[in-house]
Parts: sequence; C-alpha cells; structure tokens
Amino acid sequence: MSAIAAILFPIFAVILCGYAAGRFGVLGRGGAESLNTFVYYFALPPLLFQLTAQAGVREILNWPFLFAFLGGVLVTLAAALAGGYLLFGRRGLALCFHGFAAVFGNTAYMGVPLFVAAFGPRGALPAIVATVASNLLLIGGAVAAAELDRSPVRALRNAALAVLRNPLLLAPLLGILVSHLGVTPPKPAAALLDLMAAAAVPAALFAIGLSLAEQPLDSGAGEVGWLCALKLVVQPAATWVLATAVFAPDPLWAKAAVLLAGMPVGALVFVITRRYGTYYQRASASVVVSTLLSMFSLAAWLALLGATRP
Repeated sequence: MSAIAAILFPIFAVILCGYAAGRFGVLGRGGAESLNTFVYYFALPPLLFQLTAQAGVREILNWPFLFAFLGGVLVTLAAALAGGYLLFGRRGLALCFHGFAAVFGNTAYMGVPLFVAAFGPRGALPAIVATVASNLLLIGGAVAAAELDRSPVRALRNAALAVLRNPLLLAPLLGILVSHLGVTPPKPAAALLDLMAAAAVPAALFAIGLSLAEQPLDSGAGEVGWLCALKLVVQPAATWVLATAVFAPDPLWAKAAVLLAGMPVGALVFVITRRYGTYYQRASASVVVSTLLSMFSLAAWLALLGATRP
C-alpha cells in the first residue's frame, strides 16, 4: 500500500496545488488556459516525440495491447450509447458526446505522468501508444459526428484536419518516423527537447488542477455518476478480461492497458463539446467528478494488478 501511495501521492498533490492556485486566483484570469496551451503545444509533444523516437517501431505497434485497449473502448461505448439512449433520453449529437465522455480518458496529461512515476520513463510508452490511438479514433470520431451534424458535405474534411492538427498525435507519429529511419537529432535540438520535455509532467498535472477549479459542476448527478462508473469501472474491467483471456499481451502491457482504460475522463471532452455547444455541462462535470474519484479507483486497480515500480 505504501508503494501505491508513493506513486499516487505526488501526482494528486501537484493536481491539488494547481486546483488551489486556480481557486485563489494565484495566476490571475486566464492562467489555466495559458498553462494548458503551453502543455498542449510545447511541453507534452517533445516528451511524446522523444519516447517514441527512442523506442523501436515493433515495440510501439504492440497489437495485442492495442486490441485489448480498443476492445475495452468498444465494449464501454456500446454500453454508454445504450444507456444514454434508454436511461437518459439522449439523441443525435448529444448521444454521440455522451459516448465520447464515457470512453475518452486522460491518457496524456495524467496517464504519461502516472506511468513515468510507476514504471520509469520507458514505462510511459503504453500511455503514448494509447494516446495516439485515442486521439486518432475517438477525437476523430467525435469531431466527424459533430461536423456531420453541422454540414455533411464538409464533415470528413474538417474531422481529418482537426486530427492532423493535434500536436499530441503529430509528435509521436513523427517520433515513430524518426525511429524507423534511424535518424538522430542534432545535440542542440536534443538538448532543447530534453529541456521542454522535463516540464511536461509537472506542468500537465498542475494544468489539470487549474482546469478543475474553473469547470463548474452542473446538475444531472445520475448521468454524471453513470459516466464515471463506465469510465472508471466498466472500461478497465472489460479491458482486463480482453487483456487476460483473449489477446494476452506482455504482462506489463496488459497491466498498462487496464490502468489506461481506468484513467478519468479527459479534459478534451469538455473542450470539444464546448466548441460545438452541445453536452458541455455534463462533460465538464464528468471531467471533475471522475478525476476526483480516480484517486480511489486507480489505487484499487494498482493494488489489484500489483502494478508498482520495482
């Protein structure tokens, strides 16, 4: 238990510091937006690029891991869409965003720091692979649904552009290309990447806290609770079944698939739903509540899996 506390305490302590800074206005108005922009465009991409560039392409394209992780996404998405339709009367784009909130996890801002703390820098590779897969398929699908709702003619083009402009997708893809070509960045460029990447983990966690302080909790406790249960319990449980009984990746990657499936709802769910003016109140609440509850659910999954750093 002390090993689990050693992993989770610094992570949630930094998030709490960010939350306190947001609540008391330490960084002034717009502080969360500015720090999120820094993390999104300047800190996390170098880290994702470095870790993928240093790994082999075969290690990155771990198909049993991807099948188990994405299989858990599909099982949970089916349950979310059925529940959203039958239990909460969601239709159309609101139903799509309901499903999006139930399966899109915080694999980048929270998953990468957690895996660095639990398994060391090399252990963060599964979180990066999951981030790329989630960004490509889930963000692409959500944006395509929203654009289809707006204008069927431009839907595919706008969705493709939105995904291709995502730095959390482009950076690891570029890293994969560099790894495949066997190219080594010049020392000054490598030093710059090292310096920027070093800021990614604490800045990302602090940014989560800042964002939580600025996102109001809306009504709809039943629906938000349903989304949190799907994200924190159903998705990792389904992934565990697939990883142990069906696809059987390497034990470390199997544990990683389950933990990544159990990440709280990603903040990008709020960003995207707010942009299209649909379902953002529930999305905001699900981000806040699932992040708070993940303190306990992640500790439980870490204990069950024995996924602590040697």
